[in-house]
Amino acid sequence: MKKLQYFIFKTADDYRSVLPRLIVGLVFLSEGIQKFLFPELVGAGRFEKIGFANPEFLASFVACFEIVCGTLLLIGLTVRIAAIPLLIIITTAIVTTKIPILHDKGFWSMAHEARTDFAMTLLLIHLMIFGGGRWSIDAKIHKSLIT
Repeated sequence: MKKLQYFIFKTADDYRSVLPRLIVGLVFLSEGIQKFLFPELVGAGRFEKIGFANPEFLASFVACFEIVCGTLLLIGLTVRIAAIPLLIIITTAIVTTKIPILHDKGFWSMAHEARTDFAMTLLLIHLMIFGGGRWSIDAKIHKSLIT
């Protein structure tokens, strides 16, 4: 059990993850909130347009994960774990919305539409590799585990 805790809270002892945490956390927190504020535009309406079954439930489910995991990234708690559902969400977004654009309109249209998804994916991978960094709750917990 101690080994698992060590892995979950282990983080690089530097500041390289502060900006990625802030960027990814704020984007996903904002997107999750907007799914509730503007359901027809980015929530259930969008999920229905894409073709998902039960779009109301799914939009709320995804929004909750975006809000919770985005907040965890912002405060730097269980950063590696919080990045996993967000990586699944962004991968699903790419497959369901960007691949059809590639098929219908070509590479450059898809590249333009996918720029934020691409950036979020790479920043999430960064966070999974390096963790939350020195200015995170993970760093404080990790330090207490090794002392």
